[in-house]
Amino acid sequence: METFDDFLTTIDDPERRAKLDDVFDWIRQTFPHLEERIAWNQPMFTDHGTFIIAFSVAKAHFAVAPEAVALEQFADRIKESGYTQTKQLFRIKWDQAVDHELLHDIIAFNIKDKADHTSFWR
Repeated sequence: METFDDFLTTIDDPERRAKLDDVFDWIRQTFPHLEERIAWNQPMFTDHGTFIIAFSVAKAHFAVAPEAVALEQFADRIKESGYTQTKQLFRIKWDQAVDHELLHDIIAFNIKDKADHTSFWR
């Protein structure tokens, strides 16, 4: 897998594929300077070579992984949006709406918080 399109073809359900593709397109439009990368079979966005956010899919949801620091920072809002969370990711069920404002704030937080980072992970 080399591109986000390659990743999306692994999602059999066309509605689910379209939903995640819409999220990717929204990120591209909102944060056009972010770079796309496939690593560990996951699509992720990076900024100046440092990790910002990644995605994965499961039967009942897609997962959003912005690193633990961002998850801790936004834990209340993630819960308010109706999403479930672990230490490393939160889950958006396929039938749930995507909270674009929350995604925006998480991505913007990571971009700002990692502006001076030179390593991939925190």
